Amino acid sequence: MPPPRPSAVQGTITRGTTNPNRLRRVDRWLAGPAAPALRRAADPLVVDLGYGASPITAVELHRRLVPVRADVDVVGIEIDPGRVAVAKPLERPGLSFRVGGFELPLGGRRPVLVRAFNVLRQYAEPEVGPAWDLVRSRLAPGGLLVDGTCDEIGRRSTWVAVSAGQGPVSLTVSLRLGGLECPSDVAERLPKALIHRNVPGERVHAYLNALDSAWARNAALGSFGVRQRWLATVAAMKTEGWPVLDGPRRWRLGEITVRWDAVRPAGNA
Repeated sequence: MPPPRPSAVQGTITRGTTNPNRLRRVDRWLAGPAAPALRRAADPLVVDLGYGASPITAVELHRRLVPVRADVDVVGIEIDPGRVAVAKPLERPGLSFRVGGFELPLGGRRPVLVRAFNVLRQYAEPEVGPAWDLVRSRLAPGGLLVDGTCDEIGRRSTWVAVSAGQGPVSLTVSLRLGGLECPSDVAERLPKALIHRNVPGERVHAYLNALDSAWARNAALGSFGVRQRWLATVAAMKTEGWPVLDGPRRWRLGEITVRWDAVRPAGNA
C-alpha cells in the first residue's frame, strides 16, 4: 500500500514530468556557489521538493553532493503518495523519500538547502510568496530555497535563491551556449515569480533586453567560439552596472547571476 497522505500537507499535485540529467545545471550550482552552506551545516540535510513522477532527480542530487559533503542526507519530498511508493526501493544511507509539501515534514530537522524545480511554475503567481515564506520558516539558519524552472532536457534553466533570513537574493540564468540565438530565449523558463513580468516597465524585461543587446554587440567574438562571446557578454553586463554576483569561472558554464533587486517585480518589497 502507498503511504498515506498527511492531512497537513501544503500544496497540490503537479504534472510531475521529469527526465534524467534535467537538473544538472542547478545541481552544478548547488555543488559550487551554494556548497559553503552545506559544508558548514551542523546537519547536512538537503531536500528535493516535488521531485515528480520519477525519483531520478533526487538520486542524481545525492550523487552530485556527496563530493561536497560525504555525509549529506538528501530527502525527496513528494505530495503524491504513489510517487513516494515508487521511490522507496531506491532508498539507501543518505537518501530517503517521504510524502509532504511546502511544510517540509522532517520531524523538526531544518534543511540547509531545498531545491524546488518545476514545481511553483504550475501554481498561480500570488501563491509563490506564501510558498517561499513557508519553506523559509523551515530552513536552517543560513539555509537556501532554490526555486527554478528548466526546459525538458535541461538546456535552459533559471532559478531564484531565497535565503532563510533575507528572502529572495539572486536570479541565475544558465544556458547551453551551443545553438543559442539570443539569451532572452530563456524567458519562457523564468521562475513563476518573474515569468509574467517580462513586459515593458518591469526590471526583468530590461535585464533580458540588456543581455540580448550585449550578446549582439559581441557577435564578432563568435568566430573564436560561443563561449568567448558569452564571456564578453557577461563582462559587458557587469561593466554597464548590472549587479553580477559571479565571475568568469561560472560564466564559462553558461551562467550569469545577478542580485534580486535587479529583476525584482515592480511593486514588490
